[in-house]
Amino acid sequence: MRPPSARNLQDLLDRGRDRQLRLAVTGLSRAGKTAFLTSLVNQLRHAGLEARLDLLPAAREGRLLGARRVDQGDLSVPRFPYDPAMAALTETPPRWPEPTRGISELRLLIRYRPARRGLLGGETRQLTLDLFDYPGEWLLDLPLLGHDYASWSRAQWQGLGPARREHFAAWLAAVAELDPAAPAEEAQLAELAGRYAEGLRSAREAGFADLQPGRFLLPGDLEGAPVLQFFPLPGLDDTPAKPAPESNLATLARRFRHYQQKIVKPFYREHFRRFDRQIVLVDLLGALAAGPERFDDLARALGTLMQSFDYGKRSLMNRLFAPRIDRLAIAATKADHVTPEQHPRLVALLEALLAEPLKELRFADVPVKGLSLAAIRATEPREVTRQGTTSPALRGTLLNGEEALLFPGEVPARLPEHDFWTRQGFDFPAFRPPVIDGGALPHLRLDAALDWLLGDKLQ
Repeated sequence: MRPPSARNLQDLLDRGRDRQLRLAVTGLSRAGKTAFLTSLVNQLRHAGLEARLDLLPAAREGRLLGARRVDQGDLSVPRFPYDPAMAALTETPPRWPEPTRGISELRLLIRYRPARRGLLGGETRQLTLDLFDYPGEWLLDLPLLGHDYASWSRAQWQGLGPARREHFAAWLAAVAELDPAAPAEEAQLAELAGRYAEGLRSAREAGFADLQPGRFLLPGDLEGAPVLQFFPLPGLDDTPAKPAPESNLATLARRFRHYQQKIVKPFYREHFRRFDRQIVLVDLLGALAAGPERFDDLARALGTLMQSFDYGKRSLMNRLFAPRIDRLAIAATKADHVTPEQHPRLVALLEALLAEPLKELRFADVPVKGLSLAAIRATEPREVTRQGTTSPALRGTLLNGEEALLFPGEVPARLPEHDFWTRQGFDFPAFRPPVIDGGALPHLRLDAALDWLLGDKLQ
C-alpha cells in the first residue's frame, strides 16, 4: 500500500476540521458552467477590493480577505482554464470563453476572519475550495447505470417525439434494415453508430437536452473506439431472450455493458461521489424559446440526472471517507436576458419544472435553494415610454455588435400548457459580454449563490 503524501494528509486534516469544501458545478450544454466558474473565481480573487458581493455576509462585513489559486489535489486532472477565459472576456471586442471540453478542476485558498473573533482579535482562517467542472454531455450518461441494453433501447425509442425524430431521419431509415439476429458486421455497425451520433449532434443544436450516450457528443480520446459504436434497437420485446453471441443484438448489448462498466461507472465512482456541495445550472430560457417538446425534454433530462447524485447529511466520518452532497443550489442562468421584475417568475418556473426531484430532496432533509442569476451580466435594465405608457426593457450589445433595446417576452410563473407556445412568443437573443475594465466582473446574484454554497463555512 502506497504511503499517503503530505498533500493528502493535509487534505484529510482540513476535511476533519471542516476547512475543505468540494463544490461540483454541473449542468447541461450551454447552461453557462464556464462563465459561472470564471466569474466565481474572479469575484473571490477581487474580494475586499471592487468585488460586488453584498449578499455574501463575509464580504459585506469586510471579513472576506480574498482568494488565491493553488495547486489542486489531483495533478492528473487539467486545471480549469481561468486565464484563457478572462483573456477572451477582455478582448476587443469581448467574447464569451470557449466551453470546456473535458474534466477540469481548480483549487482556491480562501482567507477570511471569523464572525466571532473572541479573544483572538485579528485571527484569520483558511478554507480550501475545490471546484469541479464536467462536460454537460458526460453528465447525461449517469442514468445509464440504471438500465440494461433492452430497457435503455425502449426508453430511447419512446423518447423519439416528432420534432426529435426529424434529426434522426437518416439513422432511422438505415436501422430499419438491420436484422438483430443476423451476424454482426463491424463496418455496418460503425456506420449506423456514426449516423446515430450525427442525429444526437443535430438534436443538441436544435435545443434538445436528454441525449444519450453523452460521449457520442464529446468522445474525447474514445473517438473511433468500438465502445462508442452502439445504438438503440426497436422491437426488442420480440427478439430471442438469448441471442446468438455473434448477432447484432448480442454485439450491441456487449458494447453497451462495456460502456456502462468501463466508461460511465468509473467516472461516477472516481468523481461524482466525491462532492460535498453542488450547483446545477439550467438554461431555462433557451428551453422556453425552443418550444414545448424541447422544454419537456429538459425536464426529463434534469429529473433523471439528479437521481444519480448522492445526497444526504454529513457527519464527521462521511465527510472524511464517504462524502455526500449536503447542500444543493439549482440556478436558472442568463437571468439578465429577461427584465428584473420577471426574475421571481424564473425561479418559480424552475422549481415547478423540478418539482418531483425537489420533493425527494426535501423529504430527505437536504437543503435546496432555487435562484436565478447571471454569472456575467451582459445587459442593463431600462424603461421605454410610448404613448404615455412605460414598459421595462433591456439594453445590450448583440453578438454581431449591434446595440439592442428590447423586451424579450414574459416568463410564465408555472408550467405552461402546450398551447402556450402558440399564444406567447419569445425573443431571447444572445448578447456579447460587457466591456471589462480589469476589475470584478458584473453579475446578478452570484453572491447569493456563493452565500448558499459556502457562506456557512466563512462564519
